Amino acid sequence: MRVASVVGARPQFIKLAPVARAMAAAGIDHVIIHTGQHYDEAMSKVFFADLAIPAPDVDLAVGSGSHGQQTGAMLAGLEQQFDHLKPNWVLVYGDTNSTLAGALAAAKSHWPVAHLEAGLRSFNRLMPEEHNRVLTDHAADLLLAPTQVAMDHLANEGLLGKARLVGDVMTDVCFAVRDALIDQGLPQGGDYLVCTVHRAENTDDPERLDQIVSQLAALPLEVRLLVHPRLRDRAKSYGLDLATGSLRPSGPLPYPEMVRAVLGSCGVVTDSGGLQKEAYLLGRVCTTLRTETEWPETLLDGWNLLAPDLANLADLATRPLPSAERRQPYGDGQAAQAVVAELQSARPHLDQA
Repeated sequence: MRVASVVGARPQFIKLAPVARAMAAAGIDHVIIHTGQHYDEAMSKVFFADLAIPAPDVDLAVGSGSHGQQTGAMLAGLEQQFDHLKPNWVLVYGDTNSTLAGALAAAKSHWPVAHLEAGLRSFNRLMPEEHNRVLTDHAADLLLAPTQVAMDHLANEGLLGKARLVGDVMTDVCFAVRDALIDQGLPQGGDYLVCTVHRAENTDDPERLDQIVSQLAALPLEVRLLVHPRLRDRAKSYGLDLATGSLRPSGPLPYPEMVRAVLGSCGVVTDSGGLQKEAYLLGRVCTTLRTETEWPETLLDGWNLLAPDLANLADLATRPLPSAERRQPYGDGQAAQAVVAELQSARPHLDQA
């Protein structure tokens, strides 16, 4: 069986790591196609090295551009690759432009599509990620859902028949890296916050971004700001200083170093979906600069709190850990094996269709 994985952005590289290992263990012919959506060293190549992911077999190198330009460039390149590879499955990950392009290019040419991390919904149609994930779910042949909530969303949209609950592959990676760091005696629960800001609703409005930077700079403890390229560019164009007050800016971190930073912190402030979940898995409180989250399980017992209007940000960001124990809505760290098993078992049914 041949599986073509389509990836292009930082979160997808992390999800790819355990899947690639599980594919190799199962003897599957696994072809990795990198669209080039994230293409600089800090957002791309470093993840393949640090997570021991095989080098991409194909790099489309589409680079940056508007959503339409970027997705269109991917479509043309992916269609050509699929016609050459003739995969039994095209596996797409998450909710980026690479996800949608992979699903559309495969579906248009009648290659079976599996969507890993299916069923997530923020119900905010202003987010390009929401369009990507919804359209991909409806185009795909197999929906690999990370949580029961995701399964419920798919059921509500009439998609339950092709949905399978496999758990969250990000949990596989996070737990493996966490355990290795703890074995090394990593100090935990320090006196700083980890922060990322990159979504358009927070960065593309100068007044909004100025307010966020000012609020973060005024927090009563060090804020380690991991600067995404979008934040860097917008702040520069607006004349905002990211090295003011409590802010300590640096570049994006390799995934193991991100886990190390979160474990060593007392909490997280972010607008990233992935980092919300990583904070939850690692037992750190999270304050999310958004009106909603596609990971509602993190909101249980106050581990994650939404702060769209920035009111009381200082109190929220420095709150103590909840007294309630965390639950395990994202699985036990063995999701990648379940993904491979579903691909292997579902393929014969598609052959008969």
